[in-house]
Amino acid sequence: MTGTSGPPDATGTAGAGAAGGAIGVLVVDDDFMVARVHRAFVERVEPFRVVGVAGTGEEALAAVAELRPDLVLLDLYLPDVFGLDVIPRLRAAGHDCDVMVISAAREADAVRGAVRHGVVDYLLKPFEFEDLRVRLERYAVQRGRLLGTVVRSQADVDRVLAGAVPAVAAPALPKGMSVETAELVERTLREADGTLSASECAALTGVSRVSARRYLEHFHTVGTAEVSLRYGVAGRPERRYRFRGAVTGLALPPAARP
Repeated sequence: MTGTSGPPDATGTAGAGAAGGAIGVLVVDDDFMVARVHRAFVERVEPFRVVGVAGTGEEALAAVAELRPDLVLLDLYLPDVFGLDVIPRLRAAGHDCDVMVISAAREADAVRGAVRHGVVDYLLKPFEFEDLRVRLERYAVQRGRLLGTVVRSQADVDRVLAGAVPAVAAPALPKGMSVETAELVERTLREADGTLSASECAALTGVSRVSARRYLEHFHTVGTAEVSLRYGVAGRPERRYRFRGAVTGLALPPAARP
């Protein structure tokens, strides 16, 4: 195991996961600086606690056996094995921990493979704290629903699965957003040559930078846009948005689609 400080399990007895009601997390990434950032992000979200860090697939397997985490944040580009190949080995060894992929792998085959292996989420690098926070909190809610459900009828099963299966229909626009502005921003993003910042989008559409950023972030949330970070000499990195090639109107409520 790499990147751990102190004993293997810094938050509880080895093999017991996180203490109390915390959700124990194992961070798996071969870049120790990236792993350190991910660890810091996780520990800012209640009730998650990092119980260890691993830098290879073999270290991840050993760490899960020793620390018994509830959730593994798994990079795919590991130096010894492809990350997805770790998951069936975990299951064969009898470990039922959940897995959330955190990787730069954008290939469709990688995403499909992750879905087939039953990952709870798939987050593309690079990302910001809020991107991970939303996914961790969603996972915590679903995990609590699964642990606390008593199945007496099909309705109980349906309530559990409602949180586990991604919705097919796109969600309605958040309060305060208009269909007309959403269409304008989406069209501008779709027609852009490369990526756009919120400031550039605002200049092209005539809306304020704050409004442009809000719509762009909504499109990122629903999957219509992807985000990359551009680092400058100083200050916070600039968020750049790119249209993902989804069907026009995907991020708009059904009534607004043609």
